Order: sequence, then structure tokens, then C-alpha cells
Amino acid sequence: MDTLAIFGLQFFLSLVVWGLIAKWLLAPWLEKKSPHEALFWLTLPHAFRHIGMVFLVPGVVAQTLPESFAALAAYGDLVTGVLALLALIALRTGWRGTLALVWVFNIVGTVDLLNALRHANAVPDLGAAWYIPTFFVPLLLVTHFMMFARLLRRGS
Repeated sequence: MDTLAIFGLQFFLSLVVWGLIAKWLLAPWLEKKSPHEALFWLTLPHAFRHIGMVFLVPGVVAQTLPESFAALAAYGDLVTGVLALLALIALRTGWRGTLALVWVFNIVGTVDLLNALRHANAVPDLGAAWYIPTFFVPLLLVTHFMMFARLLRRGS
């Protein structure tokens, strides 16, 4: 099996597992929470998006990644992580405009992930960073989807 096929299989299976965890465990638990608290918990994993900066670190990736991928993925994750932190603070403190901020964070974060995945087939060797798109990105996509579902359900 070639590397791209393994990548796709691992990504798909992680997406299935995170989706099942979300359906069986997370969604029922979140239904018992207030809307803001549910959004808080769904946003929390995204506060770690700064980890995507490793795409710019030689030695973590097996070889220097194409600038078109590395910079876009790294800085897109950094911006999304900062927006997630702001959204977490807003959700906990009740800032005016909290839901607008959550919408912005969710849209920016989703576009960032989809764009990075679109370019993933051009990436030669992620090295140790392989686990970000094959394990962490599926979790992030599932939580983005759950946030969109909650935001739209509330009519926000």
C-alpha cells in the first residue's frame, strides 16, 4: 500500500471513530449542558491548534515541506487557535458578540482544515507531524460539524 493510501485510510478510520464517539458519548452528554457550555466544550480542542506550527519546524517533519502547504497550515492553525481561545473566554465570561465570535472561529477553522486537506496529497513526508492530520484533524472536523449543527439549531 502506498503512503497516500495509508494516509487516507488512517484519516478515514479516525474520522469514523471520532464520529462514533461524538454520536454515542459526546452528543448525549452535551444535550444536558447549556448552549454556551456545550459550545465551550466543543471549542476546547481547537485551543491547541497552535500545535500546527510544527509544520514549520525542520526535524519534526522529515523534510522541509512545500511553503505553499507549511505556511498556510501552520499560520491557519495559529489564527484558528487564537480565535478558539478568544471564543472560550467569551463563552465563559458572556462577552457581547460571543456567538458571532464562535461563528467566525468555526468558519475560519473549518476552511483552514479543508484547505490543508486539499493540499495534503502534495506533501512529501510529514515525519512526526503525520499524526496531526491522521488523528487530530478528524477530531477537529467532527467538533466543527457539531458546532455548526448547534449554532444552526439555535438559529444564531
